[in-house]
Amino acid sequence: MIAIDDLSSIVLEEAIAIHREFGPGLFESVYESVLAGRLRRRGLVVERQVQVKAVFDGESYDPAFKIDILVDGRLVIEIKAVEALGKAHAKQLLTYLRLLKQPVGLLLNFSGETMRDGIRRVVNDYRPQ
Repeated sequence: MIAIDDLSSIVLEEAIAIHREFGPGLFESVYESVLAGRLRRRGLVVERQVQVKAVFDGESYDPAFKIDILVDGRLVIEIKAVEALGKAHAKQLLTYLRLLKQPVGLLLNFSGETMRDGIRRVVNDYRPQ
């Protein structure tokens, strides 16, 4: 099994390559589709638009939200194409991580001048191996 930090590195390499090729200005769905395809070509298990239920007060709400991309069943990726990432975007991803009981997620905003400006790593009770 690939370590979560190594998975993150692969995703970031591909995101940077995609941004260099396409630049900013496309819809989130385009970046999501291309990133998913590139990750699959690298042999990773990739799911798109994964529906997730939430349980609150004994009741199940299905689907409560959708994850843009889930890599290897454990790395959550949230894709954005917005002017600037806000605090709400990171909070959204952190909530997803908590509900899924996953340690790491990547928030990727493809609308910046460079991809490096649009990368946020969000952790939830993460303990490096």
